[in-house]
Amino acid sequence: MSEGILKGMRIIEGSAFVAAPLGGMTLAQLGADVIRFDPIGGGLDYHRWPVSGAGQSLFWAGMNKGKRSIEIDINHPEGREIISRLIAGTSDADGIFLTNFPERGWLAYDTLTQRRRDLIYVNILGDRRGGSAVDYTVNCAVGFALATGDPTRDEPTNHLLPAWDNITGQMAAVALLAADRHRHITGEGQLVTLALKDVAVATTSNLGNIAEVVINDEDRKKTGNYLYGAFGRDFVSKDDVRVMLVGLTPRQWRGITKAMKIATPLQQLEEEMGLDLAKEGDRYQARQEIARMIGDWFAAHEYQSICRLFDEHGVCYGPYRSFREMVEQDEDCSQDNPMMAQIHQPGIGDYIASGSPIRFAKSHNLSVKTAPRLGEHTEEILKDELGYTDAELGKLMQQKVLAQHLAD
Repeated sequence: MSEGILKGMRIIEGSAFVAAPLGGMTLAQLGADVIRFDPIGGGLDYHRWPVSGAGQSLFWAGMNKGKRSIEIDINHPEGREIISRLIAGTSDADGIFLTNFPERGWLAYDTLTQRRRDLIYVNILGDRRGGSAVDYTVNCAVGFALATGDPTRDEPTNHLLPAWDNITGQMAAVALLAADRHRHITGEGQLVTLALKDVAVATTSNLGNIAEVVINDEDRKKTGNYLYGAFGRDFVSKDDVRVMLVGLTPRQWRGITKAMKIATPLQQLEEEMGLDLAKEGDRYQARQEIARMIGDWFAAHEYQSICRLFDEHGVCYGPYRSFREMVEQDEDCSQDNPMMAQIHQPGIGDYIASGSPIRFAKSHNLSVKTAPRLGEHTEEILKDELGYTDAELGKLMQQKVLAQHLAD
């Protein structure tokens, strides 16, 4: 077993797509023993794109690194019995269940607590009423799609990054650890619910978007690629490299003015507009005028020259890259970064992949682990954790409760 900071913690995961698998993987990469169960042949996300040329899901492999996998007929009474026993567990560190499956029937909290009273059950929902919702349907409902994109166009801009899924997955891991700490202190388990829509609404509150409407009577408008509330935008160098430039903090803004030697024209702009560009809000008001000035400077300089000047003056900037360009050019996406390593993923091949981005100074940081093959640990788990014999496993295979390939 792993030696990470969560060594000794066991979590049973029933999941699909992003939030719940990500929550489980976050904990697995810190040393928890995360056992994911899937129906025979794989669950809803087992073939999720992107896929390899052979049809293997690169998404599934990416979301399940470091876990153990059990493949079982979850519609068969014996299959449900096995999973229920695994969820209950046998030790003090067991009895933790993370899922985005509906909390009802055989997977209802009240049903499972008949086996273990101190069960911790973290249930990720679409919305707080239990309705269906995914990242795209949530994002469009909380304002961000209509505030994103080209300000000259009325249609919304959907985002590629499933932001709410990713935040919810991390919050699910936090919720699980908080419930485990509570159980350690009080001996009490509990049902914890976390809704994707609530995460999105809470974020709009945290960022001030709700107060902006209620207090200022303003609805956020599209600003294209400008950074809202300060100065930032993309610019193209003389040799056609696109760069994002940010002047949010006083230090970042001073770095820009010194690197570009534009203090004098900026002072003239302040006088013309009656603004103080030392204030981030005033920089936002003058963003278009500043952008024209900076755009001319970029157009006269090649990218490598820009990098030298910006690095010298502590400017905050970053080049625009495709995924391919990141993989091929960014040292943070290489084995120079201790988070990254070359792995061999069975059924897929060799590629670079990430472990946990959290680095502990005094606890063991786990190396990058592959995702399991579907059902890879079924026999091992049933024998070691539940005490099944070879004869009993053979019978379950004959009944098709377990996948037959385990006998190969």
